[in-house]
Amino acid sequence: MKTLMAVFVFSLFTLCVAEVLHLDQQAEDTNSTQRASIESAHHCECQNLNEYFLRALKELEDKQRFTEKDIEDLRGQLQGNKVAFGAAIGNVGNIGPYNSEITLTYKTVFANTDSYNPATGIFCAPVQGMYYFSFSGHNQSHKPMGLRLMKNGVQIVTVYNHPLGNRYDTGTNGMTIHLNVGDQVYERLRENTWIFDNDNNHSTFIGHLLFPF
Repeated sequence: MKTLMAVFVFSLFTLCVAEVLHLDQQAEDTNSTQRASIESAHHCECQNLNEYFLRALKELEDKQRFTEKDIEDLRGQLQGNKVAFGAAIGNVGNIGPYNSEITLTYKTVFANTDSYNPATGIFCAPVQGMYYFSFSGHNQSHKPMGLRLMKNGVQIVTVYNHPLGNRYDTGTNGMTIHLNVGDQVYERLRENTWIFDNDNNHSTFIGHLLFPF
């Protein structure tokens, strides 16, 4: 009887131990699953955060590039607006008459943003836009004076003083015109006419940008 009781107790103990081990294994498996889930969630969360920060960084970089472009465009516009010159023929006395037209050079420069070349008398447009030009010519009127404002070889406007006695006379004209980059504007003295200037700077050529396009 004692032997049977011992076998029964041992069997019951064995079953209890097995059940405990089974429960421990289940708990371990559950913990492993939970850890895996938590680690996966942490991984996804970190990945999402990385993607968020990468997107935010790209947006900042794009905004910075956009801002730099705006600044550069604004700088270009401001520089483009600074186009002007003013010059006179200077103390040279009479020029002409010649049997063919010549381009006048206004070498006494009062203002210039490097768009007018006093050596050639030619203004070259640095930006596209609307410009204003004016000119004046002085002469002794016993001989005629003919001036032409030219754009790329084509006359825009002209002034002509006809002979009228022996006195000094002045003629002026001007015009607003559209120019593209590289267009050239200059003054021509007509054939068989003359122009006069001295240190009073009677004969002038000026121009400036009204607004760019």
